[in-house]
Amino acid sequence: MEKYISLFPKYEPYVRQRAGCNKNTFFGRFRHFLDVIDPRTLFVTEECLRESVDLLESFKHGRLPPGVTSAQLWQAHKIKQAIIHPDTGDKIPMPFRMSGFIPFGTPVVVGLLLPNQTLVSTVFWQWLNQSHNACVNYSNRNASKPTDMSKFFQGYMGAVTSAVSIAVALRLAIQKADRFSPTTRRMVQRFIPFPAVASANVCNVVLMRHSELSEGINVLDDKGNVVGTSKMAAKRALFETAMTRVVLPMPILLLPPIVMAMLESRLPVLRSRPGLLLPVHSLVCLAAFSLALPLAISLFPQMSQIHAGRLEPEIAMATRCEILTYNKGL
Repeated sequence: MEKYISLFPKYEPYVRQRAGCNKNTFFGRFRHFLDVIDPRTLFVTEECLRESVDLLESFKHGRLPPGVTSAQLWQAHKIKQAIIHPDTGDKIPMPFRMSGFIPFGTPVVVGLLLPNQTLVSTVFWQWLNQSHNACVNYSNRNASKPTDMSKFFQGYMGAVTSAVSIAVALRLAIQKADRFSPTTRRMVQRFIPFPAVASANVCNVVLMRHSELSEGINVLDDKGNVVGTSKMAAKRALFETAMTRVVLPMPILLLPPIVMAMLESRLPVLRSRPGLLLPVHSLVCLAAFSLALPLAISLFPQMSQIHAGRLEPEIAMATRCEILTYNKGL
């Protein structure tokens, strides 16, 4: 397990409730999520995962083998949090883990930003992007309550329909805009994916997790005990998740068109050798995605806190704990 050590190794004593970084600050969450999205965890073997889970269970019950260090515990914690869902305890499929979001999502981003898109290619890439997003949202949802699969498909269809409709409508509107020169039209078309993806991402989150609003999510006290089920906490969890889905595509879909326009105008080799455009474009998208993902998901902690007085009266009366915790999801 040595090669999966944290990107910020500070081997202070391991504490389960504190995952190595101060999540009350943006920088602390940023450091934490750099570990969560570390793509090296995609290559963790079943044996290594089992050893990590067993080691943390031994720590939880006070049965640590002699010689186990804090570094090994933090390492095991990183592996488990990257692969295992905190509510269900099940493995998250590799393409839908947060650590797989960049490797599996970058080809889709490249496709969304390809120049000279046809109507068919616009529909295809928007469909593929929202399909991937839907699976990521579902796999990283708050799963303290069971989810009806029919609602999953309703949410999926709603997100795909909204993304495709907005992208196609904007594309047709720009094509009919006579005041744009051909060069300006091509440049503007590169920015079409952002409003389509950002609005569809919000629809995707809300529709895919709508059952949480009607049924509520579990809220926990400072000892990890379930105090009750709160619709107010669910509303806040979905709002925070939707905000990250609006911020996430900003650098991913806005920066590459600007950077590529600058590179194409300043590097004659890209004009003389068009075959270089796709690999350079892919690298720019990968860099933008790698920057955007940890920044966006660091806006709010995954295990968020809320004052009991802001929840339903019956929940506030059921505990003496003033600050309660809920799993926002990712």
